[in-house]
Amino acid sequence: MTDVTPLPVARTIADLRAHVSDWRRQGFTVGFVPTMGALHEGHLTLVREAVRRADRVVASVFVNPTQFAAHEDLGTYPRQEAQDAELLASAGCHLLYAPSVEEMYPDGATTTISVGGPAEGLEGAFRPQMFGGVALVVGKLFNQVRPDLAVFGEKDWQQLMVIRRMVRDLDVPVEIVGSPTERDGHGLALSSRNAYLSPAELDTARALNGILAEAGLRAADGVSAAETWASDALIAAGFDSIDYVAIRRADDLSPFDGPVDAPARILAAAKIGRTRLIDNMAV
Repeated sequence: MTDVTPLPVARTIADLRAHVSDWRRQGFTVGFVPTMGALHEGHLTLVREAVRRADRVVASVFVNPTQFAAHEDLGTYPRQEAQDAELLASAGCHLLYAPSVEEMYPDGATTTISVGGPAEGLEGAFRPQMFGGVALVVGKLFNQVRPDLAVFGEKDWQQLMVIRRMVRDLDVPVEIVGSPTERDGHGLALSSRNAYLSPAELDTARALNGILAEAGLRAADGVSAAETWASDALIAAGFDSIDYVAIRRADDLSPFDGPVDAPARILAAAKIGRTRLIDNMAV
C-alpha cells in the first residue's frame, strides 16, 4: 500500500460535528458511507463514488449490535480499524467516524424504529431483528453526520430499499445513492464474510451469481419455476441449504402475481459451511 496521510478519526458526535461544521462553513458538500468495517474493495468503491459526488466524505466504522440476533456473529465479526483507516485514506476519504457502542447507544436509550414494506420477507423473515436495527443506526448516523448524500451498495438490495423508504417516509434530507455490486474475477459478490470460506467452499460460492443470472433468464417462462430451478441448482452446486431464492419487484420487493411485468430483482441467501451468502441482480 502506498503511503498516504493518516486519516483523521472522530470518536464522538461532538468531534464529528465540529469537522462537518468546518466543512460547511467553507461551502463544501458532504458525502457519507456507513460501514461495519473489515473493509474490502466493495466498500472502497462506495467511498470513491461518494468522493466523486461530494467535496468531503465521512465513512463510519461501527459494528452495530442492534441488527444482530443473539445467535449471530456479533462477537466474531472482524474488526480491523487501523487497516480500515489506511484503506479509506487511500480511497480519498476525509474523515473516519468510529464511535463506541456507548456513544451510539448511551445508557437509557430505548427508542426503536419499526419498518415495514420492503423490509418484510426475505432477510426480514430470516433475520427479523436486522432491518429495525439498520434503520435505527442509519437514522442516528444521518442525524450525526448530516450529509448531503449517502452511498450504499446494491449487494444489500433489500437494505438499500429499506433505507430509501425510511428516508422518504421520515422526510430525511439525504440523497441515497446505490452503487453496483463489486465482484471478484469469478463473479462472487465481495463481502467481509467471504473470509470465512475455505478454498473448497469458495469454489462452490462462485457458482452463485451464474445460477442467479440463469434463473433471471428463466423468469420469462414463470417466476415460481425459475425460483425452484435456482434453489435446486444451488444445492447441486454444493451449497448446504437455501434460505430463499425470490424474484421480486425491484422497488418494494413485493411478489409478482403473474409474469414479470415491471423492473425486478432476483435475490438469494444460501449457506455453505458456516457462512451465509447473499446476492441479487436485476432480472
